[in-house]
Amino acid sequence: MYIMFIVIAILLVFADGFTVHGPPDPLVAPLGSSVVLLCYVDEPLPVKDLEVEWKRTDSETLVHLFVDGESRAEVQQQDYHDRAHFFTDQIQHGNFSLRLDNLRAEDEGKYTCKVYSEQDSGETVVQLKDVERLLVSGSSRSISAYDGEDVTLNCTVDSHIKPEHIEEVSWKRADVDIPVLLYQNNETFPDSSDEQYTDRVEFFTDEIPKGNFSLRLKSVRTEDKGVYMCEVFAGVLSANATVVLQLGESTKHGK
Repeated sequence: MYIMFIVIAILLVFADGFTVHGPPDPLVAPLGSSVVLLCYVDEPLPVKDLEVEWKRTDSETLVHLFVDGESRAEVQQQDYHDRAHFFTDQIQHGNFSLRLDNLRAEDEGKYTCKVYSEQDSGETVVQLKDVERLLVSGSSRSISAYDGEDVTLNCTVDSHIKPEHIEEVSWKRADVDIPVLLYQNNETFPDSSDEQYTDRVEFFTDEIPKGNFSLRLKSVRTEDKGVYMCEVFAGVLSANATVVLQLGESTKHGK
């Protein structure tokens, strides 16, 4: 009888315990997007006396807290106000995941989800590995050239994404909406150019691995004057930059 009592007691202890689960791999998400940090248990826990605490593992910064049956947004660290949210209707089902909106580069890092019930506690760590950014830069000032000169229209990509994984770079005249040159799936397509630019535009091929998608425009003509856009696509990310080309005074002749 005594042995049976011990066995029953042990079974009850294991029944009261729980395991907190997170995602199997680090998370990757685009800058400015939303991401869900997974945290859940296999069986629902009583909401009474339940506490769920999300913190930055590296700094102990409080990201969000659920206690006494409600989310406590007022105790969040300021950087997470209106950005970190529980799925409150899912908590009763054992889902304590957190949605983090408007991702910033500084959100990269590890997050700990700690779950406390009346009988037990557990935790899991979620790593937000790369907040992918896609920043495209052109020229801050207008570019000037004389008729017949060659000119470079700048376009550089700052990103966690390797240049060979950039799906498309499209140069076009933004003011008249005509294609200038297309780079797609690691290949340049000269036939994509409007006839005005046929055999007169090219990338600096050796510079592409460095994220440099600048365009060389040869033998500038009067009709080339205008606004040029370099648009970059990588998965769900896209960004662009513009360059204004003016005819007349050039830096080369103006010295």
